[in-house]
Amino acid sequence: MLGGVFHAAVLFLVAAGLQLVFGVQRILNLACGSFYALGAYTGVSAVGWALGAGLPAPLFVLVLLAAGVALAAIGPPIERLLRTIYDRDEAFQLLLTFALVLMLEDVIRFVWGTAPVQLGGVYLVYGQARIASTTVPVYNLVVIAAGALIALGMGWFLARSRFGRIVRATAENREMAEALGVDMSRVYVRVFTLGVGLGTVGGALVIPATAAMNEMGIELIVEAFAVVVIGGLGSMRGAAAGALIVGVLKGVAIATWPEVEMLAIYVIVIAVLVLRPAGLFARATA
Repeated sequence: MLGGVFHAAVLFLVAAGLQLVFGVQRILNLACGSFYALGAYTGVSAVGWALGAGLPAPLFVLVLLAAGVALAAIGPPIERLLRTIYDRDEAFQLLLTFALVLMLEDVIRFVWGTAPVQLGGVYLVYGQARIASTTVPVYNLVVIAAGALIALGMGWFLARSRFGRIVRATAENREMAEALGVDMSRVYVRVFTLGVGLGTVGGALVIPATAAMNEMGIELIVEAFAVVVIGGLGSMRGAAAGALIVGVLKGVAIATWPEVEMLAIYVIVIAVLVLRPAGLFARATA
């Protein structure tokens, strides 16, 4: 269960970025998994460099966060590329964003090679905690807490901040927001960059507990879209609930019956599509 919640905390960040971009820009961004993979690889390099330069080991998590946030700088040029398909059929969106997946995978192979890379046991510097009869790394609890704080921060940002209200208004009625003077180009750049940053931070945070591999982005795309289907496309609450369902289900399946790990997730997806096709938290439409 705790392993599942840890995975859900990371999965939520990627799914939240996917939901945010779709809600405002109406783009199904397949490249969200590649941003996650880039965050993981960049986190490995950044922490390795920082520790080699003499950084105290307990501060490595700050380096991971900084690496993930800094990598969001790739958002504006990619958003500029995607402007050509904003008003075109979804097939063009899927083709272009999948092309980005392939291109970013080649970038990863060129920079980091094809062999898995990892940080070793640096995350154990925080020690382990005993919960009931289970021992878990404290770092896992740190990531769970970070995911919860980011979720709360996103909720406050969208509900209370001026730009958050603009984002919600744009997601609700893009034409009316533009008619009222909202600069859509700036909104799109900021929203897409925020979505990229959520994905790269998620990848950076997960890497101490696993290895960075070329296929990790593709694997997470599948799970992120399962989260979107379960929670409802465009719903941030749905992203949180869907990530928790997928993460816990995956954790329990791995611990009890690993062969049905993905099958169990798809059973839930199929059940939601049959019983509530719009997702658990999708708004009713007329």
